Amino acid sequence: MSNAMQGRTPWARQLGAPLRAFLRTEAGSAGVLVTAIAVALVWANVATGSYEALWHTEFSVDLGAYGISEDLRTWVNSGLMTLFFLVVGLEARREFDLGDLRERRRFVLPALAGLVGMLIPVLIYLAVTAGGPGAHGWGVAMSTDTALALGLVALLGRGVPDQVRVFLLTVFVVDDLVALVVIALVYSEDIEFMPLAVAVVTFGVFVSLRVFRVKRSVVYALVGIVLWAAMLASGVDPVVAGLAMGLTAVAYTPARERLEEASGLFKLFREQPTPEIARSAAIGVIETLSPNDRLQRRFHPWSSYVIVPLFGLANAGITVDGGFLVRAYTSPVTWGVILGYLVGKPIAVVGVSAALTWMSRGRIRPGVGWASVLGSGTIAGIGFTVSLLIAALAFEGPELAEAKIGVLTAAAGASVLTWAVFRATRLLPKQRRARALLGDTEGIIDLIPEVDPERDHCRGPLDASVTVVEYGDFQCPYCGQAEPAARALIVDADLRYVWRHLPLTDVHPLAQLAAEAAEAAAEKGKFWEMHDLMLDHQDHLRIMDILRYADQLGLDVDRFHDELMDHTYAERVAQDVDSADLSGVSGTPTFFINGRRHYGAYDVATLKEAVKAARIRSSLSPKVP
Repeated sequence: MSNAMQGRTPWARQLGAPLRAFLRTEAGSAGVLVTAIAVALVWANVATGSYEALWHTEFSVDLGAYGISEDLRTWVNSGLMTLFFLVVGLEARREFDLGDLRERRRFVLPALAGLVGMLIPVLIYLAVTAGGPGAHGWGVAMSTDTALALGLVALLGRGVPDQVRVFLLTVFVVDDLVALVVIALVYSEDIEFMPLAVAVVTFGVFVSLRVFRVKRSVVYALVGIVLWAAMLASGVDPVVAGLAMGLTAVAYTPARERLEEASGLFKLFREQPTPEIARSAAIGVIETLSPNDRLQRRFHPWSSYVIVPLFGLANAGITVDGGFLVRAYTSPVTWGVILGYLVGKPIAVVGVSAALTWMSRGRIRPGVGWASVLGSGTIAGIGFTVSLLIAALAFEGPELAEAKIGVLTAAAGASVLTWAVFRATRLLPKQRRARALLGDTEGIIDLIPEVDPERDHCRGPLDASVTVVEYGDFQCPYCGQAEPAARALIVDADLRYVWRHLPLTDVHPLAQLAAEAAEAAAEKGKFWEMHDLMLDHQDHLRIMDILRYADQLGLDVDRFHDELMDHTYAERVAQDVDSADLSGVSGTPTFFINGRRHYGAYDVATLKEAVKAARIRSSLSPKVP
């Protein structure tokens, strides 16, 4: 098998499954963050003076008579973390535009679970602190660190399906939004209204740039810097600006027409390789991607592997000794945080999910099974970034250290509880385990229209539990690389394989002819024979080659030639192209498994694993349509 088959589909790399890419980054960065926390704790206890001295070092940026001077910790907490919340906003917008939340009714349960998941921990915290001096720090017990929680689910819940992580993300994206509103309204002191007004106007300008499709990134960067500086001057934590900017960045998959335009620009450059045309071609290719996708690819790795670990290094350092631990673990602040997270979060997530399922008679219910709901509730007890931000705003001195101990203890406890939940789930029989993790909610179907055996070209039993649809192009080399995997799938006695045409005529000039030839052969009952021959001989798809294949299959060559010259079957190919457009497909090969788009590699192992997951899912028939 070629090296190309070992990697990800080139089109999948470009279009990406945003959530899956997000999860892979968070899974890797979780280990980096945990390491940073450990380093901060060791550093703070081995060399307390140097730790605090570094983060209290003043750093200034001056421009004429204007300037900003803050210590390094503030630059990290209010500067770099703005980019972190920009990424959070981007991911939230992507889920609304491309993810499961594009079906808006699916947002009801996660939104309510997220809100109640903040309210109950706050009430527990207030009950524990009982109006004492630490009561004003109730916001510390409120917010889940979504990024760290996702990363630790990947590390702790081996084999946990992606739907679980999707559920977790959609629940606690609300958490992040509300937490930043709380920071802005409750924990921002001495608010200056003139800079705040400037920030509002600047954000309006930023949105206008999006509306008028201004394309120069330097303009957005300058407006963003002004917005951040105005928010900082106003007394409102400027991380709110990052989230707001991220939410404005729309997400979409590249349209086939835009890709064809980009291809045309590249061809023009090939004919006239001038700097001007090179620049136009480069811009044309980049602009096929959505603003959301471009920003994610630029900032997400920096956010996960640099910014969040730096935040952990700057804030997790606590000087620990026996006396301090005794005081901390007898402090209402510490226990308010611990109980808020470890008790309040699971009760809220499971309770809201159960209540809405019961009240709606199953019409609104979690998109995962109840073990996954419980695991999402326990892992929600990890509150790091926003919790420490609020702690730094609400407390100082011993109370700040007690709040940090509570946050770190809750994170450790949440990790252990989540591991226990998924470990116990793995011990269940296979069918019960699948239902406990996946539930029986019917997923969103991406394929339009659904497979019709009277119209589509099908291989395998019509009543198979799994249907794999491939949009392909006979001249596309990547389709040729995917073909061994497709042929490995069709030996499955419980799998139906479907081919739909998507000739990319701008880059493969013979693809349309080959697609029409396949349809001409189909009229004589020879579709799959012609399909196999052309994919086996992708470098030989001219008219004389195809006529030779027709003769080899025993077809009437003269009639076959006339049908190709008259484009008799062009309309049939166009129907498949239209279905590709409706399904959001712009490149080949693109696979759908039981109506859901498959993102990722198209090697044998990956596709078989996806088919296995789809078969398990199909066995869990939904109770409510």
